[in-house]
Amino acid sequence: MALLSIPSLNTQYDSPKEIHTFLISHGIFFDQWKCDIVFDDDATQEEILAAYSKDLVPFMKNSGYKTADVISINATTENYSTLRTKFLAEHTHSEDEIRFFVDGKGLFWFNLDNVPVFNLLCEAGDLISVPAGTKHWFDAGEKNPFVKAIRVFMDVSAWVPDYTNSGIELKFSNFIMPSREN
Repeated sequence: MALLSIPSLNTQYDSPKEIHTFLISHGIFFDQWKCDIVFDDDATQEEILAAYSKDLVPFMKNSGYKTADVISINATTENYSTLRTKFLAEHTHSEDEIRFFVDGKGLFWFNLDNVPVFNLLCEAGDLISVPAGTKHWFDAGEKNPFVKAIRVFMDVSAWVPDYTNSGIELKFSNFIMPSREN
């Protein structure tokens, strides 16, 4: 279940309806799919994509997306620190960034015009589409990162980050990723 935070307003939303309404009002697509399949750590990309094909294939066909793959990040991910640094820098893409979280969690941050910076904690079952050109960054966590997500593309080669070099993400570097256990 997702959790939306607006740090400067000390506000959080955990209601799927409130989160959906907030994100849609700012042009960000958000949905939640049934996600009850547990995969072993050695599950292949093909197994994961096949398990969600009943939702994924119609979604891709209806939206014009051409390909999908699986990204898996955990504590043993090679060069995770370097990878995390790239994700943490505010950037945009020339096409939508779509993620369906199969397992784990990650924090998408958004810096939209005329809106306080906010973030969305995505967990298993959450589907987000960050529109092309949207200023954002992502954090899988400094310690014990764990994300397993399906990525959806129109053209993988178009999905290259264009860094803004604004430095705004540094203002939120001490933000502690929310946890439902707190």
